[in-house]
Amino acid sequence: MRGLLPLAAALILGAGALAFVGQGLAIYAKAILAQILLDRAFAQSLATSAPVKPWSWADTWPVAKVEMERIRLEAIVLKGGSGQALAFGPGLLDGTALPGEEGTAVIAAHRDTHFAGLAKVRLGDEIRLTRADGVTVWFRVTQMSVAPWDRSGIDPHADGRWLVLTTCWPFGTSEPGPLRFLVKAQMIASQRSTPR
Repeated sequence: MRGLLPLAAALILGAGALAFVGQGLAIYAKAILAQILLDRAFAQSLATSAPVKPWSWADTWPVAKVEMERIRLEAIVLKGGSGQALAFGPGLLDGTALPGEEGTAVIAAHRDTHFAGLAKVRLGDEIRLTRADGVTVWFRVTQMSVAPWDRSGIDPHADGRWLVLTTCWPFGTSEPGPLRFLVKAQMIASQRSTPR
């Protein structure tokens, strides 16, 4: 009986460790699978010029696709920045401008999934945003900074056409904290796609 206790303890600890690792992997799997469904919904939005939910119970829908070639960032951007929406992809925060329109568009995402690549961003990097209405907008990174979440200095009504990508700071940890990494970019060009 004494020999079985250490074995039982080892099995229980092993099962707990597997569950912990599985839970962590599930977050990444969910993010990848969601992007596949979001890609399909975004393609339908481009074709129909109407919002398309990625799954029937979704409380959000794709509004744009963000791409940064140098750091290999590519993700579908969702409407809103609720915790539920951000679990599936970056979110265009309510109350901010549509990318390419007057003011500042703010897109937030998690640092350990969709915006992990922002750790490698550089001044001058180009950001391409394709909106669901077929307009493509290019931005150039002009500033990177770290600020408390409630004192970012972002003005959604600023003069000009701006984009801010934001995620938690520092990179490489999953601990919640009050700091945000901000990538500010200015619009440099836009183009409307031709109808099909």
